[in-house]
Amino acid sequence: MIKITFPDQKVREYPEGSTALEIARSISEGLARNVLSAKINGVVWDATRPIHEDAKSQLLTWDDAEGKSTMWHSSAHLMAEALEYFYPGVKFGIGPPVDHGFYYDVDLGEHSISPEDFKKIEDKMLELARQANKYVRKEVPRTEAIEYFREKGDEYKLDLLEDLQDGSITFYQQGNFTDLCRGPHIPDTGYVKAVKLLNIAGAYWRGDEKRKQLTRIYGITFPKKSQLDEYLAMLEEAKKRDHRKIGKELEIFTFDDDVGPGLPLWLPNGAVLIEQLEKLAKQTEQEAGYQRVRTPHIAKENLYLTSGHLPYYADGMFPPMEMDGEKYYLKAMNCPHHHKIFKELNPSYRDLPVRLAEYGTCYRYEQSGELFGLMRVRSLQMNDAHIYCTKEQFAQEFNAVNEMYLRYFKIFNIEKYIMRFSTHEPKKLGKKYVDNPELWIQTEDMVRNVLIDSRIPYVEVADEAAFYGPKIDVQVWSAIGREFTLATNQVDFAVPARFGLAFRNSQNQMETPICIHRAPLGTHERFIGFLIEHYAGNFPIWLAPKQLSILPISEKFNSYAKKVLELLGISDIRGLVDLRDEKIGRKIRDAELKKVPYMLIIGEKEQAENKVSVRKHGTGDLGTFGIPEIIQLIQKEIDKSLNVK
Repeated sequence: MIKITFPDQKVREYPEGSTALEIARSISEGLARNVLSAKINGVVWDATRPIHEDAKSQLLTWDDAEGKSTMWHSSAHLMAEALEYFYPGVKFGIGPPVDHGFYYDVDLGEHSISPEDFKKIEDKMLELARQANKYVRKEVPRTEAIEYFREKGDEYKLDLLEDLQDGSITFYQQGNFTDLCRGPHIPDTGYVKAVKLLNIAGAYWRGDEKRKQLTRIYGITFPKKSQLDEYLAMLEEAKKRDHRKIGKELEIFTFDDDVGPGLPLWLPNGAVLIEQLEKLAKQTEQEAGYQRVRTPHIAKENLYLTSGHLPYYADGMFPPMEMDGEKYYLKAMNCPHHHKIFKELNPSYRDLPVRLAEYGTCYRYEQSGELFGLMRVRSLQMNDAHIYCTKEQFAQEFNAVNEMYLRYFKIFNIEKYIMRFSTHEPKKLGKKYVDNPELWIQTEDMVRNVLIDSRIPYVEVADEAAFYGPKIDVQVWSAIGREFTLATNQVDFAVPARFGLAFRNSQNQMETPICIHRAPLGTHERFIGFLIEHYAGNFPIWLAPKQLSILPISEKFNSYAKKVLELLGISDIRGLVDLRDEKIGRKIRDAELKKVPYMLIIGEKEQAENKVSVRKHGTGDLGTFGIPEIIQLIQKEIDKSLNVK
């Protein structure tokens, strides 16, 4: 018998060799029908794989991210089986799950595929799914695996096998399809009830531009048809909210070939968004005891060697510049510069915590194929800060950062969020992570305890920490349910010592501080991209680039319109006067399309009474107001948006 410990810490005994699916069935048939895979001792397994020793077990369903991932990984194999049916001789690269669905990189040889072919492939996938063929795992000797794919003439699988050791190779088979794969997979194809192929792209084998370009086919599946319908509706809404489309329509940002890919140019409206976000963050940080600093855009190579970013992070940095016999790098992160400032301040324990904040511009070399509007760029304006504190102060400081996140969530009407707590992988110490196992365990426990005590929702994910310590990725969902990684909150127990950072403690001894890296608003680029889609361009009044548009009915009222704008400007209200020789109906329509929150219409009556007629975007006419009343109306709306509890 083996002992199985469930997430609620209850322990049950089962015969050795029991599977997670059998364990689920012992609880209820309903649960068994929904189990897609299982987490056994922290590793996701096939629900049908025998368990031979005592284990911690979590049964994974569609409601779990790992459950969805298992379904989508299995669906990639299902699509591959359908492709083999229609395109004999097709060869397969890799077919992983992604955040929303899956893809498979394929070499179609003499064949070609287009979106017009999607329907027949989808129908075949559903036909195969209804056969409920089991996903069968088989451990295969390396020589046998090589022979199998050599006979098939599949050079891509042979290439993958070069990196695999004997004893670590597994095949998965369902129906007539066999693939080199480490899994896990769902019990059988029958769990797939709805299929949609989404698009096609080109992808170089192993991301190497010197190697052959394969066809990448994206798709998604669901256990219910209604879920697919909801997803497709969300995709349609997402197209309408695409930040690239709205950003162009509202004149927020642009890109230019002469400037370079991934290097956005902020137009006047975009600059206003940045300034308002900075204003909010600076006020919030001032109230929280932060001090502002500024650092240069480049630094010598030695700074990043000391910090450890070279060589760990070299692929994400621009190549160095040679000057006066020295190598200089564009700044990819602010932390090494802030460490130097902390050292210059030379604080004692009485001065701690020290909180240094900066809106520093950083530069990261994202691959060309990964650039995507404002979401993935090469020039980043970062809402960054570093907190230097004692171990005793850590819990309070780390929690204060999380509380700052929660306040921002309320301001921006972000209702769904979760903290993704990333920990290290012990086997990768000295390679991917700083080699200090005791400090890793201690620091991760400190972060975990803060999250538990503060009751902030979180999930724990192994092997995704920063190289110098555990981190939290803040995952948020937009108004239409799209997930974004908004920002990070990282703990650094290693790098301060590399810089010789220390403070004199109460026992008159030198002690190394803990450093917390935090950026609640992430980068302006990514955050504004998120906000454009979250609000569909209908920004709250405090953030809107133009808070109102003044619309004179004819040129006779232009002078009064300009005077009104001048009076509103004294109260820091942003607006414009539409002086075009257009009918008032056209001016109103254009202001609505530009999503300006308020329209002030001026005619003979309004000028005579020193008033304006007010129309609100998306609402309609509000009536006639005096200038002081308009100012009060807008300021009251701003205060309501920003003064959240």
